[in-house]
Amino acid sequence: MVEVRVGLGYDVHKFENGRKLILGGIEIPYDKGLAGHSDADVLIHALIDAILGAAGLGDIGEHFPDTEITYKDIDSSLLLKKVLAIIGNKFRLNNVDCIIIAQRPKLSPYKEQIRIKLSELLKIEKERINVKAKTEEGLGFTGRQEGIKAYAIVSLEELGVDIKK
Repeated sequence: MVEVRVGLGYDVHKFENGRKLILGGIEIPYDKGLAGHSDADVLIHALIDAILGAAGLGDIGEHFPDTEITYKDIDSSLLLKKVLAIIGNKFRLNNVDCIIIAQRPKLSPYKEQIRIKLSELLKIEKERINVKAKTEEGLGFTGRQEGIKAYAIVSLEELGVDIKK
């Protein structure tokens, strides 16, 4: 019998002028980006937390602290690849469901590109990845266009081998 584990991830970043907006590993045309120690890809950060949570391995801050200069302005896709290497001999990623919450920019036109990019990064079929884009109808910090938040949930299938950090 295959053991399935589920993990939930969440992340939030505020907007900052002079930065690129990167979501799900792709650049989204917009006049602001997200503030952060890395490239501030809020979706990949939520996904990393979901994967680590399902594997019982803590969170993104434990593995990639924002006090570490090595991760300054790093492409979050590289962090995701490191996490996949950590779990690679014990778990197989089964599926991903995620939500990006932003009043602006409108993200619906980019959902398919994000699915394709995540499929490449995660090495699973894009049919196993779902990306939803939501607004908050003008409510809260995302509704006031102060930033973006993302949620991700993943399921992992245990392969039965010890994790090596």
